[in-house]
Amino acid sequence: MYQGIRISGFGGQGVISAGILLAYSGMVEGKEVSFFPSYGAEMRGGTANCSVVIASDEVTTPIVSEPDTVIVLNEPSLAKFEPLVKPGGLLIVNSSLVNSKASRTDIKVLYVPCNAIAAELGNAKIMNMVALGAFAAATGAVSVDAISKALPKVYKKLKPEVIEINIKALKRGAAIN
Repeated sequence: MYQGIRISGFGGQGVISAGILLAYSGMVEGKEVSFFPSYGAEMRGGTANCSVVIASDEVTTPIVSEPDTVIVLNEPSLAKFEPLVKPGGLLIVNSSLVNSKASRTDIKVLYVPCNAIAAELGNAKIMNMVALGAFAAATGAVSVDAISKALPKVYKKLKPEVIEINIKALKRGAAIN
């Protein structure tokens, strides 16, 4: 099993933290992982993306040039990263912020209203968890349970009620499939 993932959006959308959590979730399940962040000089508002590899065998490179899955959280990321998805791969689009539709017909596209679901749950900051839940359900690369178990390990300062709302967001995202 090998799953190369790219997550992209604006700084402040939780792109990098989602990548860290995804990599840690793979470790929770005993898989080999790598994580490689990339972001502009701006802390918030600039572009950010990361590569995550989750595999059953040794990961030889952290660079994901032809991802199996791309998660785009904003409009500019769709134009930049849709062309990179491997034929037959998966594109997860945050339909709350991305108005354009994917143009490729050789990939599966899943439109997930990440921001709308996060707002329904009462915390805009958890929109990235909605996307990760959709990813887990659509690919099986990691389970929602593994991501849930990784949350308190990765985010040690989160209060139990915040962990709980993140888990709700994961489950709502997983239900989109």
